[in-house]
Amino acid sequence: TNLLSLLEKVSEGGRSEVIKIWSRRSTILPQFVGLTFGVYNGSKHIPVSVNEDMVGHKFGEFSPTRTYYGQGADKKAKRK
Repeated sequence: TNLLSLLEKVSEGGRSEVIKIWSRRSTILPQFVGLTFGVYNGSKHIPVSVNEDMVGHKFGEFSPTRTYYGQGADKKAKRK
């Protein structure tokens, strides 16, 4: 199923739930504004609420796949 058919099903229901998607490469369309998508980042779905500025971008841009903990040297300095 594609995202547009999924969008029709959700709009028929009239409920505002998180729409889980695995396709990070999909382009955000104007029809998606105001909806919340759960974009998969490899381990879990990250909620992304779409606004007008996001139209034309990809879903993957708003769901980071890596967690940055800082550099290892910084942690040694903080312990002292």
